[in-house]
Amino acid sequence: MKKILVTRKLLKENEDKLSELFEVKLNHNDKIYSAQEIIDSSKDCDGILSSVTDPINSETISKLSSSIKIIANGAVGFGNIDIKAARTKGITVTNTPDVLTDATADIQILLLLGASRKAYEGRIAAETQNWKWSWDFLLGKQMSNKKLGILGMGRIGRAVAKRAKAFGMEIHYHNRSKLPSDLENGATYHKDLKSLFEESEFLSINCPATPETIKIINRKTLSYLKDNTVVGNAARGDVVDDDAMVEAIKSKKVFAYGLDVYNGEPKIHPEYLKLKNIFLLPHLGSATKRTRWDMGFRATENLELFFQNKKPRDLVN
Repeated sequence: MKKILVTRKLLKENEDKLSELFEVKLNHNDKIYSAQEIIDSSKDCDGILSSVTDPINSETISKLSSSIKIIANGAVGFGNIDIKAARTKGITVTNTPDVLTDATADIQILLLLGASRKAYEGRIAAETQNWKWSWDFLLGKQMSNKKLGILGMGRIGRAVAKRAKAFGMEIHYHNRSKLPSDLENGATYHKDLKSLFEESEFLSINCPATPETIKIINRKTLSYLKDNTVVGNAARGDVVDDDAMVEAIKSKKVFAYGLDVYNGEPKIHPEYLKLKNIFLLPHLGSATKRTRWDMGFRATENLELFFQNKKPRDLVN
C-alpha cells in the first residue's frame, strides 16, 4: 500500500477515504509545516497531499526523497509549488480545479459588494450603537449597471461574470487569448490591461499567480484605472504590489479594495489595517463544507488514479 503525507488536517470524510486507499500520515494538530518538516515527514512516503500553505519551492523539492512521485495540491492554485523543479525531479503535480469555482466566485462578489458599500465602516459604526442616519451617511457605490472588468476569464472569472450579470453589469475582460464566443457569453475582450482598466468601473482580479502575473497590479497598471474604481481580489496576494495599491487607495484612484488573499499569509500589509475603505477576509474563497469536501476527494482521486498507472484528472505538469 502506498504511503501519503497529508500536510494539513482535512475533513473527517476526506481522511477516512484516504485511509481506505493508502497508508496515511495525518496532521492531527493541523500544524503548518515548515519546508524542513515536509522534507522530514515525507521521507518514507510515495506522495504528498499538500495545501496552499505549504512552501514547496525548488530547494524543498531538491531535498525530497526520491520515493516521492506525486504532489496532489488541494487547491486550484499551485503557486506554492515550483512546477519546473518538480518536473525536473520527475514528480507529478496535480491540483483541484472546478470544485472551487462557485464558492470562490461568490466570495469575489462579496468582496466587490463589501468594499463598494463600505461594509467595514458600517460594522464599526454599528458597533458604536451611537450612529445617526443622514442623507450622506456612508455613501458607497452601486454595482448595478456598471462596467465590470475581469482580469483572468478562466472558470472562476466566468462564474463571476455570470453572477455580475444579475446586477445588470456590462462585462469586459482580459485574458492571454480571446475566448470562443460561447464562453464569452457577450463579454467584451480587451487585448491589453490598459484598455481593460480604462473601461472598468469595478475590477475583479481572477488571474493565477505565475511568473508573468506577479505584481501585475502595480503603479503603472493602477494608473490606467478610472478614478474611484472598486477592486476585488480573490485570486492570489502576490499578483498585487501592496505598496502601489495603498497609494492608489489613498489617492482615490481606487475607491475601495476588497481582498481575500495576501502576500505572506497570514500576515497582512500593515497599511491595509489602517484604511477604512477596505474589506478584508481571511482567505475564505473555498470555505464552504461542500467545497472543502470536494477538494479533498478530488485530490484523493488524483492520487488514486496516479498509483493505478492512470492519468490523473488534473495534471499541472
